[in-house]
Amino acid sequence: MRAEAHAFINRIEAALALVRLSLDWERALRRLDELNARVQDPSLWDNPKQAQAISREQKSLENAVNTVNEIAAEMADAIEFIEMGEAEGEESIVEDGLKTLERLADRADADKVQALLSGEADGNDTYIEIHAGAGGTESQDWAEMLFRMYGRWAERRGFKVETVEYQGGEQAGIKSATLLVKGDGAYGYAKTESGVHRLVRISPYDSAARRHTSFSSVWVYPVIDDDIDIEINEGDLKIDTYRASGAGGQHVNTTDSAVRITHIPTGIVVASQNDRSQHKNRATAMNMLKARMFEREMAIREAAASGEYQEKSEIGWGHQIRSYVLQPYQMVKDLRTGVVSTSPDAVLDGAIDPFISAALAQRVTGETVEIEDME
Repeated sequence: MRAEAHAFINRIEAALALVRLSLDWERALRRLDELNARVQDPSLWDNPKQAQAISREQKSLENAVNTVNEIAAEMADAIEFIEMGEAEGEESIVEDGLKTLERLADRADADKVQALLSGEADGNDTYIEIHAGAGGTESQDWAEMLFRMYGRWAERRGFKVETVEYQGGEQAGIKSATLLVKGDGAYGYAKTESGVHRLVRISPYDSAARRHTSFSSVWVYPVIDDDIDIEINEGDLKIDTYRASGAGGQHVNTTDSAVRITHIPTGIVVASQNDRSQHKNRATAMNMLKARMFEREMAIREAAASGEYQEKSEIGWGHQIRSYVLQPYQMVKDLRTGVVSTSPDAVLDGAIDPFISAALAQRVTGETVEIEDME
């Protein structure tokens, strides 16, 4: 069989293996048998809320298992088709088989990512919060570049985007901004973007045209619904109101209605200035705080076993998850997965799905990579 076919088969098998690993395949099959039996029991619907939850779980698991089995069966048929075409010297049959394998490889890659979104809040909308690091205008300009990148990424995926908070820099860029991204799986896709992002470039603000390194942090947390109960003591809160500042227009209004809430025990700070009503901004900020508290608790739980949990750290060297180099060469490299792009313009225009897919997969496999410093 020709190399092209083997390449497609390897992609499909790797994707299916990752999906099986993420599902814990044998456990998933046993659980599906249990759920199938339960949904057939008429007494289940005596408790409608519980019945709906079980029915949703059964349908989701059934779809995942069926998808894996369908792709595996179609791949086997395509391989048999290609081998038959090669034996009979029928190139058209071989080409049809190769097209089928290519289609299955693309489908398996897409389904792989979808299967990795299995966390408690992965299907929810999400907040993406961006903060400029030390460095004044340089870092603030970089923060605004990230703000645009995530907006473009969300639009590419068909998500809706709102700007909840936007604090402009003194000369250019932003000090901080928060995007609300709405769409199925928004948090699941975006959650691995949390961390420090480093930019290396010839500064447009330096008359000597020297190379500068800038840092900005990204913090991703899910919008939580009423089913998730987060208790917050009002006595632990410091609430400030202020006049919104920033780009205005499409970003924010500029009335005295902006609200900033600080949760004193944890140091978490959230702000909302998207509405002209101070009352509505306060409600939005409280929802953001609950979301941050929930995300923090999930992070603690997830990392407790490995003892890796740390509070949000300094925005600088040693904490970055990705480097974006524009000079002296052009490259974007993820420091966790080793994924590289030599088209930073495309990445900064929102083409970040390859980085997201690899980071999601890494959470399942636990594999790590060693990356040399890019400078």
